[in-house]
Amino acid sequence: MSAVESRAGPRLPAAPPPAGEPGRLARYLTGALFLAPAFFLLGVWIVYPAVYTIVRSFFGQAGFLGHWVGIDNYRTLFTTSSLTTAIKNNAIWVAVVPALVTAIGLVFGVLTERVRWAVAFKTVVFLPMAISAFATGVTWRILYQQDPDLGAINALGRSVAGVLSPAGVLSEALPSTPGLQPSRGGLVLKAPLEPGRVALLGVTAIPPQDVPEGAAQAVRPQPAEGAVAGVVWRDFKPGGGTPGVVEAGELGLPGVTVDLRDEAGKVVKRATTGADGTFRFEDVPPGSYRAGIDRQTFAKPFGGYAWLGAKLITPSLLIAYIWIWAGFAMVVIAAGLSAMPRDVLEAARTDGASELQVFRRVTVPLLAPVLSVVFVTMIINVLKVFDLVISLAPESTQADANVIALAMWRTAFLGGQNFGEGSAIAVFLFLLVVPVLALNIRRFRREG
Repeated sequence: MSAVESRAGPRLPAAPPPAGEPGRLARYLTGALFLAPAFFLLGVWIVYPAVYTIVRSFFGQAGFLGHWVGIDNYRTLFTTSSLTTAIKNNAIWVAVVPALVTAIGLVFGVLTERVRWAVAFKTVVFLPMAISAFATGVTWRILYQQDPDLGAINALGRSVAGVLSPAGVLSEALPSTPGLQPSRGGLVLKAPLEPGRVALLGVTAIPPQDVPEGAAQAVRPQPAEGAVAGVVWRDFKPGGGTPGVVEAGELGLPGVTVDLRDEAGKVVKRATTGADGTFRFEDVPPGSYRAGIDRQTFAKPFGGYAWLGAKLITPSLLIAYIWIWAGFAMVVIAAGLSAMPRDVLEAARTDGASELQVFRRVTVPLLAPVLSVVFVTMIINVLKVFDLVISLAPESTQADANVIALAMWRTAFLGGQNFGEGSAIAVFLFLLVVPVLALNIRRFRREG
């Protein structure tokens, strides 16, 4: 026995594990047994398709039985116009949607703390999240119809345009009076007039349904000293008549804007015709003038914007998508606001900070983690956007509204069914999403 053992006493053997307690191997086997179904499903639905897609992207259209093409499918991503358009559109989505959704959600979240009807407000704003994106696309496609009688957005635009720029009383007309000729969108008499003369402005090619309401029998006015009088009428008589002559059965055109121009072409006086089509310019100085129908008379009614056309289809999609996700951002940010320490806000107000300063220097910095969650989530979502585009964009403009996910589906499953290029697009999309996911996971670990 050594000196150490003599002082410390004899070494006792290790105590055996209590009866019934499983060993380390048994515990591992039990955990693996419970995790096995999850690993199996992940392998079948996630790992295997991902690996297969990556390998498939290096082969041609015929698949593994075809020929090896290497990175040719990836070169196609940046050389085909439809795919470059999809990449460009996705870049626009990433640049616009996350920032706007986060900003709108922040504004809505702050508003919900200041209004009494916050529950109703949250319900209305969050309601689009309860509808599928495909159904939302169908709904917005109806709203975006160009015909103001069908599309609600253009109907609203027509109401505003009717006040700011009203339509003319005539859609179109052709001159019938000799010497009346088109000029600057209207009609002007070629022959000059002096005070005391009468201007006859006869027009034709006006359908009966386009004649303004309240039109009465046209009358040729009497000349008056120091004034220029005239008449604008529909120079058409059933059964035939004499062009340029006011006859019985011919209607005057009320509401027509008539200009009197000097020799330089400047408008010196303006008048509106009455029910019988007559007008009069009083107190006209001596000189030579030209009378004519102003172009405002032929101003086209508001026909609506082509929201679903090639130029506006991408902004239209962005508006609809922001409408869907603004409620999500509002709810997440409102939850962050509710957890914010109120003593910090009150301290800032006590120190004399205005509400705007409190918002900018206290509220927003404290909400930075929540805002980053919303922002990163929206980046991931817009990179994968698909269903809204295919349901809202008409087939004629889907090429202009193309995004990466839609391009992948169209390449792989439509047309020539090129699964090689489709797989390459899928891998490219995966590579775009992975850095954002990694950033999100890193942030979660840092906060945890």
